[in-house]
Amino acid sequence: MSMKKVDIVLVGVGGQGTLLASKILGALAMQMNYDVKVSEVHGMAQRGGSVVTYVRIGEGVCSPLVETAQADYVVAFEQMEAMRALPYLKEGGTVITNTQKISPMPVVMGTVKYPDDLIEKLDASARVIKMDALAMAEEAGEARAVNLVLLGALCKDMGSDKAAWERAIAACVKEKLLAVNLKAFEMGYSY
Repeated sequence: MSMKKVDIVLVGVGGQGTLLASKILGALAMQMNYDVKVSEVHGMAQRGGSVVTYVRIGEGVCSPLVETAQADYVVAFEQMEAMRALPYLKEGGTVITNTQKISPMPVVMGTVKYPDDLIEKLDASARVIKMDALAMAEEAGEARAVNLVLLGALCKDMGSDKAAWERAIAACVKEKLLAVNLKAFEMGYSY
């Protein structure tokens, strides 16, 4: 898929780096001279709540919101968030998900159980690229680099210019963290 028109929904929980991922996608689009709109919904993000970010890239993008059944990609930093965002995915779209489970407060409190079969349900509903992005990020040297692992997989699946993505990452990530983030991106790209 080219960058001429792409709608991406990034989902995760607070602290996973969804906002940095959207910033990198925005920098990428601007560097390639495309219009880009980014809209973030934080909710209770600081308390481990859901974070949803819409990224629309293309020519003449007017609205920042991705409507139901419009997203080319759902990039999920956690399994349950992937299921929650599935309605955004258009027919023929792709889910790229981390297999990590982060228990929301009702699960932590023991009032509900975390579903066991989310990945199987995703597989039955859409084209899914699933990866243990947390393990890859840790192998790269930084557990918080899950976002870059997932972006690497997104870049590869889109057939995008890898060097352009690396320049966008360099523009958005602090110099002292750049090497580990580029390594995490490469691991996701090579998955």
